[in-house]
Amino acid sequence: MKIFHLSAECYPIAKVGGLADVVGALPKYQNDNGEDSAVIMPFYKNPFTTTHNFSSVFEGHVHLGNTSYAYQILKTSDVSLGFEVYFVAIDTLLHTPFVYSENDVDRFLAFQIAALDWILTLKQFPNILHCHDHHTGLIPFMTQECYKYEALNKIPVITTIHNAQYQGWMTYEHLHKIPPFNMEHIGLLDWDKVINPLAAAIKCAWRVTTVSPSYMEELKQNANGLEQLLAHESGKAVGILNGIDTEVWNPETDDYIIENYNATTVGAGKKANKKWLCKLFNLDEEKPLVAFIGRLVGEKGAELLPEVFHKVLQQEAVNILLLGSGHKDTEEQLSQLRANYSGNYNVYIGYDEKLSHIIYAGADFLLMPSRVEPCGLNQMYCLRYGTVPVVRRIGGLKDTVVDLNDNGFGICHDDVTVSDIAYAVHRALEFYNDTAQFQANRRFIMSIDHSWKTLAKTYINLYNSIN
Repeated sequence: MKIFHLSAECYPIAKVGGLADVVGALPKYQNDNGEDSAVIMPFYKNPFTTTHNFSSVFEGHVHLGNTSYAYQILKTSDVSLGFEVYFVAIDTLLHTPFVYSENDVDRFLAFQIAALDWILTLKQFPNILHCHDHHTGLIPFMTQECYKYEALNKIPVITTIHNAQYQGWMTYEHLHKIPPFNMEHIGLLDWDKVINPLAAAIKCAWRVTTVSPSYMEELKQNANGLEQLLAHESGKAVGILNGIDTEVWNPETDDYIIENYNATTVGAGKKANKKWLCKLFNLDEEKPLVAFIGRLVGEKGAELLPEVFHKVLQQEAVNILLLGSGHKDTEEQLSQLRANYSGNYNVYIGYDEKLSHIIYAGADFLLMPSRVEPCGLNQMYCLRYGTVPVVRRIGGLKDTVVDLNDNGFGICHDDVTVSDIAYAVHRALEFYNDTAQFQANRRFIMSIDHSWKTLAKTYINLYNSIN
């Protein structure tokens, strides 16, 4: 089966969030299962594209209304990712150092049209088009409704919603940029009197998936305006939990971390990584280390973290380390805390892939007090590295972390409040002091399987059911 994944992100080429990790792993594991899975994505100007070589497989022009843009389809020629990657290269629109900006309508519309134009020229069409999030949300509509893509309308199209809060809204001033279609069907584009690519995808895709079963149910109650639509289309919708690439996220072989380890040597391995972190960030290596890795935005409960950390550091013997960026006010408040808690608290504003791996390896606990978490991968990474997750019961966190009080292995809380989060950290630190149970739990959580090996087959079964 020939599968094309269409996405704005793909690890290690371009990563903003968990979307990149999924698209960078799922095709590889589908190929391991005997399929022919590849990725189509924009060609950005970033460290990956400037340090690798590419060959051109097609050249053409994409039209947005009366404006024409030259484009190429490129592919890598000097790196093996476990799957082929095809890049849509449009110098004036996509060749940027950023993935997303304030105005991406033309950028991602041109990407989608160019990708379909190229697919039209192929001798063998794909058996499945798998679209990820709103950046590819118009593809299900265009293959079904646009005259020029009539030859593609028998190809099953899957849309996966990684985060329904972002929908790609655009005004009807952009309608003329979409290839011609029967205007009687314009309602398929519309939601709340604007063109809504994610809504169009939900209406037109053959199947709609979300990245965890709980998130699928939650979207029927809270989907940033799409609740009624998702409830109406629930017959073709299914929640499939994301997995992780256990070849990339493997403490036994991870080149990023300071000392490799497995479940047998977890104590010594984590101690070495923790010692390195504590030296770098001026922390006390004798105290438990609580970490946060993520975007400093409301969805993650980040604006509460300064007050949470202040409360915890006043009351507990603990180290806290944060890696992330986002809202400037939150960044400033978190940075200012360093003056009051030197030796037990530090932050790294920004993102560093190597550092994130070392934090997963060296931390004792990972904090995820999310308001919205469609799946979450961080909790799966930390389990893989023997780090106990402290999470809110929401979305994929609810599906992957079971509380210690329920015969589980993590710490869970229900509300995104300072008191609830701080109490969850307090429970974690009490657990840390139960040395024997804590060490046994570390070894256990490293054995939990969240790899794509099994989950890739789930998607393949879904494809087969409609192909």
